[in-house]
Amino acid sequence: MSTQVSYRQRRVNCNRCSHYYITWDTGFPYGCRKLGFKSRHLPSLEVFRNSGMPCQYFDEKKR
Repeated sequence: MSTQVSYRQRRVNCNRCSHYYITWDTGFPYGCRKLGFKSRHLPSLEVFRNSGMPCQYFDEKKR
């Protein structure tokens, strides 16, 4: 059995992060203020695709 944990098992929910925002850019509707980029996909997914690790800057929103 593999020791690697899949992305689904350790997925970061951007909707619960204080750095996540929705942009006005229809081509890149999702953004991350901490990492400073906009994307067509959720920022946490882009981070995982590029680094192989879940987002390290996740900060739970204060409710």
